Amino acid sequence: MKYTDDEIADIGENIITALKTVYDPEIPVDIYELGLIYDVQISDEGAVKVIMTLTTPNCPVAESLPAEVRERVTEVDKVSDVDLELTFEPAWNKDMMSEEARFELGMF
Repeated sequence: MKYTDDEIADIGENIITALKTVYDPEIPVDIYELGLIYDVQISDEGAVKVIMTLTTPNCPVAESLPAEVRERVTEVDKVSDVDLELTFEPAWNKDMMSEEARFELGMF
């Protein structure tokens, strides 16, 4: 089944909502606002590719956090498949955080 542009936009919004429920356990801000999600691509058949990073390559949740992201995105209605790519290029830095995340962490 192929989805329309509007349906893909809705899937994208639902994915972002799902990503905002995932938190780095060391930082009280969700991974989307932290800037750990670099890209989300959705095919017209509902296959999703997520490109993400971690705050550091030696992050203690390097195994569990990507698995949790994959699980949450898989649960989104109309998502048929999830390909998750973990990258460290470019390296994450505090400038990638949203204004909301900076405010939450007192970094404004």
